[in-house]
Amino acid sequence: MKKGFLIMFAGFALYALVFVGIQQFYTANPETMTWREREIFNRKYIGRLKIGTHRDEVLRLLGPPDISEARTSLRGDVLILFYRTHHVKSDGMTTRDETTPLLFVNDELFAWGDSAYEAEFNN
Repeated sequence: MKKGFLIMFAGFALYALVFVGIQQFYTANPETMTWREREIFNRKYIGRLKIGTHRDEVLRLLGPPDISEARTSLRGDVLILFYRTHHVKSDGMTTRDETTPLLFVNDELFAWGDSAYEAEFNN
């Protein structure tokens, strides 16, 4: 009875150790994900972003954007990174209507989302 308990406890401890190790050291790589996994991943991490986040940190978290562009607005030069966040049409391509824009001035995130993009460039 005592030996069985020790074996069970050791097994549980090993399982917990492996679980914690994976959680601590595994980093998701968006470039190796399927498009569905990437959409979920992007939505999750975009939802955690904060105004003022540096562009390099966003690239580290989300990987390269699906689409990017640079435009001029009243704020100055704006870099827009578009990340795929939802599915519209099965055509093998990611189009702007399937993405969420992230807007940067001086490499700092100042807004994201379609409404922010429209407000910035359609005035």
